[in-house]
This record gives sequence, structure tokens and C-alpha cells, in this order.
Amino acid sequence: MPRLTLSGLTKAYGRLTVVDSVDLTLEEGEFVSLLGPSGCGKTTTLRMIAGFVDPTGGSIAVDGTVLSAPGAVVPPERRGMSMIFQSYAIWPNMTVEENVAFGLKLRKLTREETRRRVGEILEVVQLSHLAHRYPAELSGGQQQRVALARAIVVKPAVLLLDEPLSNLDANLREEMRFEIRRLHDEFRITTVYVTHDQAEAMATSDRIAVMNAGRIEQVDAPHLLYTRPRTRFVAGFVGRTNLLEAQVTSGMLRVDGIALGPSTQPDGPVLVSLRPQAMTIHEAQPPLAGPVIEASIAERTYLGESWDYVVQPHGSALRLRAAAAPLEAHEVGRRVWLAIDPRQVAVVQ
Repeated sequence: MPRLTLSGLTKAYGRLTVVDSVDLTLEEGEFVSLLGPSGCGKTTTLRMIAGFVDPTGGSIAVDGTVLSAPGAVVPPERRGMSMIFQSYAIWPNMTVEENVAFGLKLRKLTREETRRRVGEILEVVQLSHLAHRYPAELSGGQQQRVALARAIVVKPAVLLLDEPLSNLDANLREEMRFEIRRLHDEFRITTVYVTHDQAEAMATSDRIAVMNAGRIEQVDAPHLLYTRPRTRFVAGFVGRTNLLEAQVTSGMLRVDGIALGPSTQPDGPVLVSLRPQAMTIHEAQPPLAGPVIEASIAERTYLGESWDYVVQPHGSALRLRAAAAPLEAHEVGRRVWLAIDPRQVAVVQ
């Protein structure tokens, strides 16, 4: 039986529908991110799961028991869930140890059991040496670890995280996203994670649900979202891409007269997503069986970890964005050959 099930979940404020018939199922121990731009409905969805917002339609169930439906909502404190907010929401007048123990005391665990579990979780999040400090004496990353420890120590059925890393600097965000995944792998708590940051979602998630205008556009594993986007929105929102108008003729996919390979799509116009990483730039014509196009370097930008090139095929008005390794430097105006991997060409709606 699934751990968490959203069925037709809807929230409207008057005529404005902010979450529109969302269906999503999480298996026990699964980590799923709700990814999308501001205003897409992801935080409202999370708050409905937590019980802070009542749905207008649909239902939320945990282990088959309905917790939310129009007119029948189980309050947050009786849902067996933990939530971590953007602001961490740890109590400034309590020590690290007291913050982490708070939920256990509400559950009336014995003092000995509380001390044991708090000690264990502080060891896991590497805060044992700071147990008697107050939040004001901690860094942002340490405060985030306190919030994680407090949420996990009560062993919730579902863990909810609402953009928990948005207040941290870039380096600390990168460190904490791997920490969150490490803790998930250790405790296997079913987790819903809300973020607008693609890198966070990619690094932490088993699956990602991309939301747009209150609806889920696609739910998939991170690598499938990137390599096989199903819609124009997903292709453009997750990573960078070239969205190209193409034509299928007699089973062959062509863009501006350039044959990209066979296609199972019916003949007619289609839209394709071609990632920059799906193309390689060569200064001599490579002996490849796939599409190889003569082109020129129109623009280039050095990004440290890679080069970002704009390449213009000869005899075409196309301008394709391609990526290359840091040492693969090609001068603007240089004649090159562009090799395209047809396996990485995705038809989108």
C-alpha cells in the first residue's frame, strides 16, 4: 500500500484555482520533490498535506486513511508528520538538545528514552558537541541540522520540507542538499520536498514532480526528466535546452532540413528538445554514423566548469546552444563540425 496518496487534490480561493486536480502517490521511504516556479502551487500543496490548508476538492490519504477531504480534515498534530520550514522555526530560548527533545516530550516518552534518542540523532547530524548551545550561537547550516534532527527524531510517517535551504549561501546549500539525502538514505522516511531550485531537486530526489499553474506536468526520476521531458514547460524549466520546430516525414525527423534520425511519431510538425550536452563540437570532421553538421562558432561564454557555445549550422538560420568541456576552447567564427546524438533528441508537447 502507498504511504501517501493525493487524489484530485484541489485548492481554490474564489475564482482563483492555485492547485488543480493533483494526483500523486509516494511509496514508503520515497523522496519526492515538488519543483516549479513561484506561484505554481507547490507550497500550497505541501501545506494541504500538512493540514494547515483545507482542500477545496480531492483527498489526501496516509496508509489508506483519508486525512483531508472537503469538510473533513484531521488537524496537523494528529497526522504523524514533521515539517521543516524556510525559517527553520527552532526556539531561540532552548538549547540544541532541548529543541530536538521537544517533540518527544509532547509524546510523553520517558526521560531516559528521550535522552537516548536525542543523543543518537545529534550524533547522526554531527551536533553532539553543540548540544548545550543556543540557536543564536549556531551558523545557518547548524540551525538547519537542528531543524532536521528535531523533525526526524519523532520518526514521522511523512517528512515535509518547504524550501529549507533558501536562506543559506550557495556553498552551504550544496553541502546541505547532500546532507539531506544522506539522512534520508539512513532513515528512509517518506519525504515531500518543495523547491524552485533544480539542483536541489536533482541531488535529493528519487522522483521529481514538476508543477506549473497548479498542475503536475510530469513526474519522473531526475535523469528521465532531463533526458525525456514530455512538455515544452518541463524541457525549458529543467536545465537548458534548444526548443526546435521539426518535421517528421516518412519516419525521419528533420530540423530545418537537417536529418536528426528516425522517428516513431506520425508524419507532421513536432517540437523537439535538444540539450546542449546532446551535441559535441569537433574541429575536424569526425567519422561518426549519426548526424554531423558543418557549422561556425557564433558566440561563446566560459562558465568555469564548461564552455557555453552558440553554433550556427552552415546554410541555416538555426542558432544552437552547445556545451563543451573547459579545455575545449573554440574561437568565435571558427569553422567546426557539430555532432548530434539522436538518442538525446526528445519530442515534447
